[in-house]
Amino acid sequence: MSKRTDKSRLNELIDEATVDCYGAEEEHTALLIMIEERVICPFRATVIGETVEVTRFAWPRTGYGMLAVCRCKGRAYRVDVNSLEWLEPFPEGFEWIAAYQKWRKRHD
Repeated sequence: MSKRTDKSRLNELIDEATVDCYGAEEEHTALLIMIEERVICPFRATVIGETVEVTRFAWPRTGYGMLAVCRCKGRAYRVDVNSLEWLEPFPEGFEWIAAYQKWRKRHD
């Protein structure tokens, strides 16, 4: 991730999303909901050097994770959000993705 986000701000976002949660599964769900609500799609990113348009986010069938649904050359792909390389301008709500990634590091 190329954009730097203040660590204390990320902690505030994590706390905001997870304040009423009991356990990691509820926290994961709460953070994904915040991303769906706050990150404005579409936006551009790259995956393995190829420019894509991220059109939305999807939840994995099981376990932790978050998928970015991307369009490239007329086809749709689902990739792990950690596979995205961010391009400027960053999407509105980007800090929620950074907060989610910080939370994931705590739970991996």
